[in-house]
Amino acid sequence: MPPLKKVQKEDILKATLEILKKEDIESLNARRIAKELNCSVQPIYHNFENMEELKKAAFLEMHGIYQRYMKKASEKEKAYKEMGLAYIKFAKDYPKYFKAIFMNKTNFTPESLIDNDNTGNSIIKKGMELTGFSYEEQKKFHVKVWIFTHGIATLLATNTVKMSDKEIDELLETTVRAMLVGTKKG
Repeated sequence: MPPLKKVQKEDILKATLEILKKEDIESLNARRIAKELNCSVQPIYHNFENMEELKKAAFLEMHGIYQRYMKKASEKEKAYKEMGLAYIKFAKDYPKYFKAIFMNKTNFTPESLIDNDNTGNSIIKKGMELTGFSYEEQKKFHVKVWIFTHGIATLLATNTVKMSDKEIDELLETTVRAMLVGTKKG
């Protein structure tokens, strides 16, 4: 009899993330993951207390990918714009991850959602460099920009529309510029 293959925690998490690239997090269960790993459910429950713990670990990994997109964009010359584009690119590249992170029911207001996202503070500071607004003014402005940017990202993540990177870039830049002019006049 061949030795049993030992399934590691990392293997389970990797398989879970592969499943979540194609399927919604709500449909995730131990049998589905075990099938992906070609094993029983036992290793899953040996490595994770329950499915909620595994889902939380997967969520943290997905959020880590999102944060890497945002960090890379924050280091570019036009960081505020690039961070908006990175948010949209993440939605295009990982639509199921985007849905799991940003399209689930919460009790957050737009402001508290931004506050709760640890990249939000960085985005606001990069925006201040662009607009010259105080922190509070930029936060109010950013809520409007984020709602617009989230709309584009959602349309792309759900395959409601198709847009090229160039179209997205132009739309984001012209709209945010118009929003900024309107805000400064108002």
